[in-house]
Amino acid sequence: MMDKDLENRIIEKIKTVYDPEIPVDVYELGLIYDITSKSDTSVHVLMTLTSPSCPEAEVIPGKIELAIKELKEITEVEMEITFEPPWEKDMMSEEAQLELGLI
Repeated sequence: MMDKDLENRIIEKIKTVYDPEIPVDVYELGLIYDITSKSDTSVHVLMTLTSPSCPEAEVIPGKIELAIKELKEITEVEMEITFEPPWEKDMMSEEAQLELGLI
């Protein structure tokens, strides 16, 4: 089980990565499905993209990995992309929906 403080700091790092087509960070967009620790220095991130044909599919996971690795205690980040379940707009946080004028 991951330390809550470390998990929160990982989330804060993830929140620095934005989808270039949408002015909301990838965490608030609901693209991050799960964050788990593999060891004291390694994490696994399960994420999705807004669509399988997302033009940033190769870029966004790398940006997330680099952001997380800014934490001195994390030396390895394993990124996994899934499309199950498919991303839907209702996966966005209320904050993201407000930012985009959806509510």
